[in-house]
Amino acid sequence: MDSKIQNDSIGNIQIMSNIKISIRFFDDREVRAVWDEQNSKWCFSVLDIVALLTDQDDYTKTRNYWKYLKAK
Repeated sequence: MDSKIQNDSIGNIQIMSNIKISIRFFDDREVRAVWDEQNSKWCFSVLDIVALLTDQDDYTKTRNYWKYLKAK
């Protein structure tokens, strides 16, 4: 099924399709996931994985650490 992406008047992106969005749990922590129908695979939130691996609850610290890792 093809996705159609549209921008509304204030710049928000709306995806028009039947996308499967899931919240997975690993060690009682949430990990957001989206099903990619075209490639038949799950895409997981990098920030959720980094927070899980570093045992970090603070979103800002997790985001800053991910920015640091990307810069290396």
